[in-house]
Amino acid sequence: MPSNSSTFVAGLTSAALATVAFLTFQASASAPADLAEPQHGGASAKAVKAPRDRKHPTALPAHSGLGRRVVYSLEDDRVWLVASNGAVKRTFEVAPGSVDPLPGTYAVTSRSGAVTGTDGTPIEHVVRFTTVDDVTIGFSAALDGEPAEPDPAVRTGGIRETVADGDAMWEFARIGQGIVVIP
Repeated sequence: MPSNSSTFVAGLTSAALATVAFLTFQASASAPADLAEPQHGGASAKAVKAPRDRKHPTALPAHSGLGRRVVYSLEDDRVWLVASNGAVKRTFEVAPGSVDPLPGTYAVTSRSGAVTGTDGTPIEHVVRFTTVDDVTIGFSAALDGEPAEPDPAVRTGGIRETVADGDAMWEFARIGQGIVVIP
């Protein structure tokens, strides 16, 4: 009987792995080309200065992309979570790390529930989307509840949010989700 049980478990494991591989392939094959291969700034990235509504500084900047996306403004240190119909679901201020991403279009590449940041701070809901000069860039919430100003002596790519904003980002930005970084 043990050989039958182990054969059955091995068969189930193989079937599960095959299913995951198929679903991964299917998801990558159906992803839009601009999400499947994130741009890393430069000439191919659209670094158009998005006009701001100075009377409404929290308004989504014009020309900041289309569809469901996260918009991150380097100049304003602000994030917008935008629904597929263009409606802003949430906007909030962030505290950037010492290394900024280049303006352009990216996609969420990995996520972690809870880790220690490169600055030694315990963080949660990490949503990563690019690397600049060997520094990983992503959104995260410090467990102490407040985004901190970066130490200029430490090269960090963590874009810090409050815990509540980090919760919203975590729910919104799954693997492959578009991230638009504007100047």
